[in-house]
Amino acid sequence: MVGARNADYAEERAEVEVLFAEAAKLDTISRKIKASSARFDDRDRLSKSAAKPVYSNTHSLQTMNGNIDKILDAIDKMLGPSEDKGREERIIRAGPNPKGISDYLASLKRIDKALAQMSSTNLRVNRQAIGDFNELLSEGSGQLQALFRSIMADELHPVEPLNYLVKKIPFPVLEQENASKLSLIDSFLSSSTARNASHSSRESPSIRIYAELRGGYLSGSLHNLSTASISTSKRKATGEIYRQGTSGIGTYAQAIESSFSAEFSNISAVFGRENWGLVFDATCRKALAEFAKTLRELNMHIKANLSTDCFLAYEIVEIVTNVGYRLDQQSGQLKLPFADALKPIRETARSSLAELLEDVRRRVSAMQSLPHDGSVVPLTTEVMTRMQTMTTYPQSLASVMASLGDGNWQSVASIRSTSSTSLPSLKSFDVGADSSQLLAHYVMDTIETLLTSLDAKARTMLKSKSVAGVFMANNVALIDRMIRSSDLSSVLSTGNASAKIESWRKKGTSAYLESWREPCSALMDVQYINRSPRPPSGNNGVVDSTAMIKQLGSKDKDSIKEKFKNFNTSFDELSSKHKSMQMEREVRSQLAREVQAMIEPLYARFWDRYHEIDKGKGKYVKYDKGSLSAQLAGLG
Repeated sequence: MVGARNADYAEERAEVEVLFAEAAKLDTISRKIKASSARFDDRDRLSKSAAKPVYSNTHSLQTMNGNIDKILDAIDKMLGPSEDKGREERIIRAGPNPKGISDYLASLKRIDKALAQMSSTNLRVNRQAIGDFNELLSEGSGQLQALFRSIMADELHPVEPLNYLVKKIPFPVLEQENASKLSLIDSFLSSSTARNASHSSRESPSIRIYAELRGGYLSGSLHNLSTASISTSKRKATGEIYRQGTSGIGTYAQAIESSFSAEFSNISAVFGRENWGLVFDATCRKALAEFAKTLRELNMHIKANLSTDCFLAYEIVEIVTNVGYRLDQQSGQLKLPFADALKPIRETARSSLAELLEDVRRRVSAMQSLPHDGSVVPLTTEVMTRMQTMTTYPQSLASVMASLGDGNWQSVASIRSTSSTSLPSLKSFDVGADSSQLLAHYVMDTIETLLTSLDAKARTMLKSKSVAGVFMANNVALIDRMIRSSDLSSVLSTGNASAKIESWRKKGTSAYLESWREPCSALMDVQYINRSPRPPSGNNGVVDSTAMIKQLGSKDKDSIKEKFKNFNTSFDELSSKHKSMQMEREVRSQLAREVQAMIEPLYARFWDRYHEIDKGKGKYVKYDKGSLSAQLAGLG
């Protein structure tokens, strides 16, 4: 058994020795591998060190080769324009073909490009070629300008604006083919190259030519309308109020709007968007200058005839403002030129409000006499006609009055101390409640000024209060009638206008009735209630005149007789005077009612009590109640 264990132990020992032997072999192999790896790394470093100079030299050679190729290309490019100069010179010398200018423009662009290339090299060999190309470019630009002018000249057909306005047809524009050609030419002439070639760095030659030719065309086409505007504005009778639409200024402004609108369409088709405003302003400048001159001449005429022609100023303010606004909406231009042209007229329109009030005061003060029959003075009709006419210009008056402020039209000096220089906006033309109230306030201020001046004049010049009362009542009646029969009724529908007019009517009526107090006083009797019994009455409660007379003493009877005589004399005299006075229809009837309401009750009472004083003989009692009522009714 011990031998068996020794055998197993020997076997295990042998296996361990085998394993140690294998481990020794692996260790030897590992050392060999490390040595081989170290040798490989050394060889790799040597290879890289050897290849690096070769790579560097190769890269340098490649860079040099590329530079040589670029130099050769640059030389080819420098020599190319010089070689092409003959071809471009033949094209430029031949001039542009009006039927097709694309080749000509392409040649100019090539010349421009060649100049840029040669100028960038700064080589002495190119200096002659650069000078030649600059001459060709300048010549080409000049030929294009001549072609541009020639095409434009073909489109300058004279037109009669009135013909287009009457027939309601659009104003003529450039033919599409010509507009396309002009646009192509402008695309080159507007470039910095063309401006340098034409020695004009600030403005494109095409813009200058277009504005020169089309500006003259517009001014010439509109000239006759300018002359007509002035002549038609002055063609009316002296003292006649201007009637809306009779001046040719409306047609003139309409023609300006239509022709300018058509011109803006032309400009939009020819020029780039960035130049639209500049070209439009330059093209319209001459026509606008003549328009402004026309307005200045019309303004002189208006100021010389302000009381009748101020309405022309209101019309011009409305027309020109609307035209300027619409053109500004379309083009974004001309708002300020229109405002400058309109300024004198607008200032006259502003000052006219105070001038008209002052004219009323001045003319009433200058009256040497008033109608002795109490009739209306012509000034009242004239003033109310002015007020009626004002209602036909709501927009312009709204703008003018709003710029002054409510009530600031009373003084001419205050208006002159302020000015309105800007073109009013459409918002200021909003004819709303505030604008209507401003006009209503001005109308009532004018009426108050007129009636106050006439009342003061009547007090000093008409000795009879009754005549003065009739005079004022007649004027108030005419004012009221002219308000009710026109658009003034709607303007004055709000506020206290009716109450103010009614107060003037009552004032006139009261003055007239003063004279009728005399017959009324004759109908007053005195009764001493503590001395006499109550007046006897009949079966129906009617006063018994016979009994009343019997109770009177001789002095009292004589007094009653005298009262009847005084009443008859005064009543007949006043009735005759009433009928002889010149009264408006409504004034006569209204005053007759007032007199009847005043006289009839008093006379009826007096007659009931004392008509038996002459026992029906008519010696003292001229009228019974019926005949007096008929007489009073006849006053109306």
